[in-house]
Amino acid sequence: MSLGRLYRRRFTLLAATAVAGALTLTACGDGNKAGGGGNTNFVTGSGGISTAAKGERAAAPELEGTGLDGKPLALADYKGKVVVLNVWGSWCGPCRLEAKYFAKVSKETADQGVQFLGINTRDAQRDAAVNFEKDYGITYPSFFDPIGKLILRFPKGTLNPQAIPSTVIIDRDGKIAARTLQALDADQLREMIDPIIAEK
Repeated sequence: MSLGRLYRRRFTLLAATAVAGALTLTACGDGNKAGGGGNTNFVTGSGGISTAAKGERAAAPELEGTGLDGKPLALADYKGKVVVLNVWGSWCGPCRLEAKYFAKVSKETADQGVQFLGINTRDAQRDAAVNFEKDYGITYPSFFDPIGKLILRFPKGTLNPQAIPSTVIIDRDGKIAARTLQALDADQLREMIDPIIAEK
């Protein structure tokens, strides 16, 4: 092999490694990203939670697919409830850290008209995701979305999920009320949910 071809091959390998590294970092990030651009009509608080005022919220997209249990699942089935939509993957360290809090708060808020839903993404096999839910006591349904198609349905410039994990709160009218791009503990999760529960 000529020296020129060897250098080109090394350069291509290094470039591919850099791209893969960048994708890995964004796949399970720390959530310190700003969302949207221009006049988005939402405010990001000091805790990394972005919110939109009731009259300025964008409609949540139609999310339909198959759950981890293999049954049909649709966001529209929960209209009239406050929906906590968590984007997660079994391979994601911050997702593992927050999972027990999501399991706990989902049970605490069930009688307040709150429905938790997950979007499991980038898990190639259902088994890994199903075992994750068993390990952390998660009883609410999750979409199985291995290539991330559902996440792309959120319009840009809204409180759309942009990292893994991300959590989006959808109000009773089917509008996107709040979002965070980082792992949450129980107190932070309640900080997102409680104001939306209190809305009339």
